[in-house]
Formats: sequence, structure tokens, C-alpha cells
Amino acid sequence: MSKILLIGITGQIGQELQQTLPSIGEVIGVGRQSLDLSQPEQIQERIAEIKPNVIVNAAAYTAVDKSESESDLAMAINATAPKAIAVAAQNIGATVLHISTDYVFNGHNHTPYQERDPTDPLGVYGKSKLLGEIGVRENCDRHLILRTAWVYGSKGHGNFVKTMLRLGSERTELKVVADQIGSPSWSYDIALAITQLLPKSWADENINGIYHFTNSGVASWYDLALATFDEAKQLGFPVKVKQVIPITTAEFPTPTQRPAYSVLAKTKITETLGIHPPYWRDSLRKMLSEWKSISNY
Repeated sequence: MSKILLIGITGQIGQELQQTLPSIGEVIGVGRQSLDLSQPEQIQERIAEIKPNVIVNAAAYTAVDKSESESDLAMAINATAPKAIAVAAQNIGATVLHISTDYVFNGHNHTPYQERDPTDPLGVYGKSKLLGEIGVRENCDRHLILRTAWVYGSKGHGNFVKTMLRLGSERTELKVVADQIGSPSWSYDIALAITQLLPKSWADENINGIYHFTNSGVASWYDLALATFDEAKQLGFPVKVKQVIPITTAEFPTPTQRPAYSVLAKTKITETLGIHPPYWRDSLRKMLSEWKSISNY
């Protein structure tokens, strides 16, 4: 049985991976308390000590706007740490699966981004994540890089869906950006895809490389907000909001410029796994139902 080191157990995807990965191996999970990702030497020592067959890096600095003012920390966790993980993995012959993001692209496309498309990140967060990808690619022969986008889930820290539920229970009117387009992605579906992809890469080393995975379909943040409130009402969440007003990105300025178009092509992973990612609205309904059962709503 494979020994899997899961780095980043407290995040949205990391918590889901703790549920899905045991089906394919023995999982050793580490979080911030036991591994400081800003210390490359500590990372390499820990990996050499554990000697896993597989390392899944679900850890990241994800405060997109804050990264502009905390660029050193963002670079340490998103760029330097993945490289250190890859070097250590190469030394012991392990496979690395590293989770990346749509922010490596500039969002100027009008058709879904392919894995081979040129990268051009707009801000510190995207640049740090791209450097992390390069660090993994250049330092570990057996690697998988999974880019995803618009992640939400019932576990882990705050996300757009949870924020909408909170604001929708407090206010009667909300303004939500309607000119950024992407594919909302449930953290559980991402974890499941990773758990299905890893064994295929063990059986066939040609499966190494970059993959895109999100839920199927596209939406704007405005669409996602409306769908969240619609599903939440049906599930009995306290929804006070009466009106959601679509606004432009220019009307809601943020420190980081966000990609206007974040749709990732999923042909490669669909062909590799032999299954299509679930439609985003179906997954949203499942996530909200799960959140209802474990929260105080």
C-alpha cells in the first residue's frame, strides 16, 4: 500500500482529501502546527524522515488580495515550499501532486484555457503559484499539477458560498460582480478527482504533467450568488436578501486584478479518468445540503 504524505490538512481541499485518500493508501497528514512551510530545510527533513511514496501538496497561501502586501510570505509558501517538496520527493523517488490555480492565466481568453496555453499571471498570488508549478515541474520527474478554480466547500475556511450565506442572512440587498466568468468547484469533487488520478499515474508514468479540473459548466459570481440563495431557500436556510444587483469589476475594486475569464478546459482529465466532472449547480446543492447538516443553520 502506498504511503501518502498530505501537506495542508486544514484547508478546504485538504480536509476533503483526508476523507478520500485513505481508499488508495496510508495517509500521513501534516498541517501548520507540525510543518512550517516557510522553512525549506524543515520540509526536506520531514519528507526524508517520513519517506512517503506520494506527496500531495494541498497547502497554499490563498489570501489573494493580502498577497500584494505580504508578497514575501506568499512567495515562501506558494513558490519556495513546492520547490523544496519536489526536491525532497525526487531524492526518495516519490510522486508529487501539487494543486495550482486559474490565476496563472491573465483571463483575456474567450475559450477555455488548455493545459498548454501560455501563462501570464496578473498579481503576486498568481505569480507565486506559477513559480510553485515551475519548481515542481523542474525538480521532480514524477509530478502531477492540478489546476482548479473558484473553490468552495463546507469544510475549511471561508469561501464565496459561505460568505453569501452569511451576508444573505443579514442584508436585504447585495451587489455582486457579474463580469468575471469561471467554473465554481466543490472541494469534495476536486479531492475525488485527485484520488482517482493518482493510481492512474502510478500505473502509467505518461500520465504525469499538468491537468485542469473544475466542475462542469460556467457562471459569473453573480450567477453563483443567485444559485446559492435559490438552493439555500429550498433547504431552509435563513435567507433575508430580496435583491441581488449585478455590478462590474470596476465598481468593486480590489488590490489584486482578477482574471475576467477563468474557465479551464477539462478534456484531458475527462479522457484520463473516463468520467465528466459533475455540473457545478448539482455540486453546489450537495455542498449546501452537507453544510446545513453540520452547521447551526
